Amino acid sequence: MNYSVNDYQPNMDVLDSTIKDQIIDRYEDLKDKKVTKADVLASLEKDQLNEEDYFNLLSDAGLDLLDQMGALAKKRRGQYFGNNVCLFSPIYIANYCNNSCRYCGFRAKSPIQRAKLTEEEIELEMKSLSESGIEDVLILTGESQEFSSIDYITSSVEIAKKYFTSIGLEVYPANVEDYKKLHKAGADYVTVFQESYNKEAYDFYHPFGHKRSWVYRVETQERALMAGMRGVGFGALFGLADPVEDAFKLAYHASLIQKKYPHGEIAISLPRIRPTQGADNTLNFNYVSDKKFFQILLAIRIYLPFASITLSTRESKDFRDLAVQYGATKISASVDTSIGHRSKETKDSGDEQFAINDTRTTEDAVKDLLNLGMTPVYTDYLRL
Repeated sequence: MNYSVNDYQPNMDVLDSTIKDQIIDRYEDLKDKKVTKADVLASLEKDQLNEEDYFNLLSDAGLDLLDQMGALAKKRRGQYFGNNVCLFSPIYIANYCNNSCRYCGFRAKSPIQRAKLTEEEIELEMKSLSESGIEDVLILTGESQEFSSIDYITSSVEIAKKYFTSIGLEVYPANVEDYKKLHKAGADYVTVFQESYNKEAYDFYHPFGHKRSWVYRVETQERALMAGMRGVGFGALFGLADPVEDAFKLAYHASLIQKKYPHGEIAISLPRIRPTQGADNTLNFNYVSDKKFFQILLAIRIYLPFASITLSTRESKDFRDLAVQYGATKISASVDTSIGHRSKETKDSGDEQFAINDTRTTEDAVKDLLNLGMTPVYTDYLRL
């Protein structure tokens, strides 16, 4: 059957939730507004921004007011996070995927080298990473329930508990009962990128597979929190569609979830598209400039002052060094997006998902943060 992006596929949980509709409707209300510099300045005077204020900050008018936005973003960052910057690192344990996302090196049609680590190899990889000092790990797989079952991911979480104090998951969206099992095993938070909130763009970039269901994917954070997860992460892949639309819907989505589930921790990830082996090389991406991307970061920090903001190694060292001073609160280090390359004893190996930009080790990242006057934090969570 050829499912649409609005369809739930077999065995997917269907939630009685209006959040996905609110995201779309609120953007439709605001998208044609002509924002002036006066509108932006008025929004910057407020202690708490509503959605219209946030839209103002994302507008072209805001681009001419980055100094004012930066000053307020830096103030909000200090009020809620001080100078702390949390460190984490991903571990990719499998790169098999049943989707065909046109921009991704893991997609089903990609000719890359596939691999799936055994439990023994996962332990070797995690032990190797933990020796770098990292205490917060993010476990990733390709989106294949066949090769990366919930039981397989659960086993990896149980191994991770031996080495890390905080365990995150960035795997395929799952049902509530699956998340309950993963949480019981020791998983703390779930991150899922919507990739694009624009359904037309989503339809184009995700032609088939489990991921084709926009509606199921956008409800993932709710299902994870319903299962008891401590926190959830949201993300859009900037470069696929209109960055203002995706930025607005991304942060508004997070705010709606925070209001509905106030006990949950909220995190925002801001990746931009990167070159990768195996992606569709005919694509024309809507690349986002550094200036516009920085504006988006500042606007989110002001609109959601309580939310963690992550910048991955897709970004350069210089950009991340700047971003942590104004809005970003979490960065990755000692990153490898391939399979099984951390440990020399690992026999299985697979190609990377994308080419990283910032290749710093954990030690190097810590030194640079200290030089900036920031405080590196290996963990802000105690497992009791």
